[in-house]
Amino acid sequence: MSDEQSAPTCYRHRNRQTYLRCVRCDKPICADCRIDAPVGFQCPDCVAAGRRTMRQPRNSFGGGARAGAAGTVTKALIGANVAVFIVTVLSAGVWAIISSGSTEMHRAFAELGLGFSRLGVPVPEIPVELFGVEFVSPTVSAGGYYRMVTAMFLHFGVIHLLFNMVVLWMLGRVLERDLGPARYFTAYMLSGLAGSVLVYLFSYGALTAGASGAVYGLFGLMIMVNRKLRRDNQGIYVLLGLNLVLTLMLGFSFAGHVGGLVGGLICGAILTFTPRERRALHWVGFALFLVVLAAITFFQTGVLDNRFDVV
Repeated sequence: MSDEQSAPTCYRHRNRQTYLRCVRCDKPICADCRIDAPVGFQCPDCVAAGRRTMRQPRNSFGGGARAGAAGTVTKALIGANVAVFIVTVLSAGVWAIISSGSTEMHRAFAELGLGFSRLGVPVPEIPVELFGVEFVSPTVSAGGYYRMVTAMFLHFGVIHLLFNMVVLWMLGRVLERDLGPARYFTAYMLSGLAGSVLVYLFSYGALTAGASGAVYGLFGLMIMVNRKLRRDNQGIYVLLGLNLVLTLMLGFSFAGHVGGLVGGLICGAILTFTPRERRALHWVGFALFLVVLAAITFFQTGVLDNRFDVV
């Protein structure tokens, strides 16, 4: 028998003879399958097994270094906002909104009972009609606390939605990469909730909606993260200042925007001031912040109950 006939074949390509072997499992591998190792060559199976057992690298804040690179959470948040907007438009009637403008859009929000419509007034429930189905929805002061979250995904028009989503796309991808998906998403939601709580505290009778509170939270979060990572914040300060000026000039929800900004700064402080070796305390800090927001909300509900004798 000749040497050519007795040569082993690659375990992945049975028609290829080879004298190369994996240094880990000793399986024969051809030139196309070999992967260079510090010593000799390894087969694809051994390399894949080694990667599975390797500890995933972590960033400065404890998140997966690669997990947030794709911006998956940011894309999902934008998708959720767009989807809710489409549902709202379809429920209110597309042509009615086109012909009546923002007035009809405001009416749609009131009927959906998802925003801050009639917060704190002595009316415990709001009639709701969604795609022809009628039901009643409680105001926040009557126990409809879900509005504090759902209001973050409602917008008063295409321009309102577009502006918030552009800023979310610009800041969100960077923060998701720096913090990791879990910490980024938690900080986003807490910032938006902080904006809702401040609206409930100071503008409880207003019709307020939008992702602006959470987006302003990203400004605060970015400021703290950049300081931690020794990045320049000058551009963020200018952009934030312009947005605050527009908020005052155009009559946007100042309480919601400032509340979100403060919420983002607090979340950023939790992430940046926690010692690196105790990064699990990030979640303790987030939980305590949520408890504080809940306490403020329930306190305001008690105040409004006493003021309006809501039962």
